[in-house]
Amino acid sequence: MIDPLLSASRLASAGLEAQSLRMRVVSENLANAQSTGETPGSDPYARKTVTFRAELDRAIGAASVRVSDIGTDRAPFRTEHDPGNPAADQNGVVKLPNVNMLVEMADMREANRSYEANLQVIKQARAMVAGVIDLLKS
Repeated sequence: MIDPLLSASRLASAGLEAQSLRMRVVSENLANAQSTGETPGSDPYARKTVTFRAELDRAIGAASVRVSDIGTDRAPFRTEHDPGNPAADQNGVVKLPNVNMLVEMADMREANRSYEANLQVIKQARAMVAGVIDLLKS
């Protein structure tokens, strides 16, 4: 027999792990939002993306979430005319990362809320288990 409280905790912990990785990737994108290439004309930092997939957890008999891939965004790099920049090409054009700060902040907020929701599920499951134990004691 599958324990529903254990199932809820395992599903929530899988969600915590996935959202934690998502927040790390978003943080890396934000940290490198202004990183240019090493040499003149070279490509700058490319935005990373996280892809999730549903995975059947046979132990609890439910679909869980897993990170399937950390990819690279194929959107074009932004360009800026800045002849004094060491990463500028012969025309004075600098390639900037394809990181949009607003998108990253929204993604971070969404990941944070999902993380908190999964954390609440674990807290509630623990409280229910403690309640059952208290009932069994009396």
